[in-house]
Amino acid sequence: MSEISRESVTQAIQLIEEPTLGRTLLELGIEPRVSVDGDRIEVSITLGYPAEGVSQTLAEAINHAVSGIAGVQSVGVDIGWDIPALGGANTAARTPGVKNIIAVASGKGGVGKSTTAVNLAVALAAEGARVGLLDADIYGPSLPHMLGVGQRRPEIVERDGKQMMLPIQAHGVQSVSMGYLVTEQTPMVWRGPMVSGALQQLLGQTQWDQVDYLIVDMPPGTGDIQLTLSQKVPVTGAVIVTTPQDIALLDAKKGIEMFRKVNVPVLGVVENMAVHVCSNCGHEEHIFGAGGGERIAREYQAELLGSLPLDLAIRETTDAGLPTVAADPDSSLSQHYRRIARRLGARLWQDAAGAQEAPEIVITDD
Repeated sequence: MSEISRESVTQAIQLIEEPTLGRTLLELGIEPRVSVDGDRIEVSITLGYPAEGVSQTLAEAINHAVSGIAGVQSVGVDIGWDIPALGGANTAARTPGVKNIIAVASGKGGVGKSTTAVNLAVALAAEGARVGLLDADIYGPSLPHMLGVGQRRPEIVERDGKQMMLPIQAHGVQSVSMGYLVTEQTPMVWRGPMVSGALQQLLGQTQWDQVDYLIVDMPPGTGDIQLTLSQKVPVTGAVIVTTPQDIALLDAKKGIEMFRKVNVPVLGVVENMAVHVCSNCGHEEHIFGAGGGERIAREYQAELLGSLPLDLAIRETTDAGLPTVAADPDSSLSQHYRRIARRLGARLWQDAAGAQEAPEIVITDD
């Protein structure tokens, strides 16, 4: 029996296509760790984004490729992930315990931004990340209800002589909201500077526990909260939520332009309420128009992370205080959210890898 070389195994593995990005492991710069023990091969792969939903698919592809090598009798595959902080995101630890801060925003209200933010956070947690969720809508906090937390109060602890809030845990996500500190009937009759100060306190006086992604549910518009977050907080990037409707797209463009002006990269666009499927006959109808999310993503060289249907179940589960991804993890709706979560994580990973590449130096005779 000929000896199996580690190099031949590595080459076979690096030709495999990674499921989320659709590129080979070689193109992604992934170096598999290979152990050869006679006719048994052990393979370990580390991705840079949470990939619970595709880890089995990737493991099977690796098993198939390596099993085809002459002399191989058994293959063991381990898929893991190590989530990096993107570029200068929070490397100065201005928000302790947090790697990446992602703003989920929209130009206008009523497009399902908060619902998307909550389900995106739960989906990232389901994929294997440590996730935090910050409700930045000081005037109209909705996360306590959406998460089914109710009127729970965060526990206060002291750290380095400073009082800190412990985030409320729900559905695998650490969360904090002004809604935890006031009743549902209490109006926040505050001017802009007070609201901006409250946001900074919620973010900076919460003891986040080793969060890979902090999802910030932004209020609609381009006002005080948006400026405070982009100027005072090391935001990794923004996700824009819109519907295909032309009016919503106009406001979404303003949101993208606002983030561009303050040098916050737009990581992608999520198109909500893209299509309605009749529960009786299965007929598909684009109630708010078609292709709007793809058009705006193309116009701004952003990625369309995914399109979500207009579905009664999303509204019912959210109103019941149980995010769709947590209410029915195996449903097609949950899989939609998880695909968006994986694509967002993979996009961040590749941006981080690109930022670490050294610039090419060209010497000329000029």
